Amino acid sequence: MRVLVDTCVWTLCLGQKAKPITNEAQRRLADALTDAIRDGRVAMIGPIRQEILSGVKDDAEFERLKTALDAFQDEPLTRADYEEAARLLMVCRARGVESGPVDMLLCAVAAQRHWELLTFD
Repeated sequence: MRVLVDTCVWTLCLGQKAKPITNEAQRRLADALTDAIRDGRVAMIGPIRQEILSGVKDDAEFERLKTALDAFQDEPLTRADYEEAARLLMVCRARGVESGPVDMLLCAVAAQRHWELLTFD
């Protein structure tokens, strides 16, 4: 099964100034990402790539992360993905749960493709 990896997990594992992994939950996420990479199961979408690269502060770090992420092709997104993300966001808000549009896009993409979603948000 493919695994869609959220920005927070990528940052945990690839970030230049990432804090050391100190708890068991973070260790399991890092191990799950490592296993998914090793098995060729990682899925990437453009908005995640953009979030990861947008979090850097200098050209050298940008290039390092860009190069590391070059191994992962972006999954094409469709109108249905964006529409489902908007619907999920509407449902969550109606129930008092706030989330961002990119997080809902991840949920929609993973759900519609029957993928796992690796996150701690």
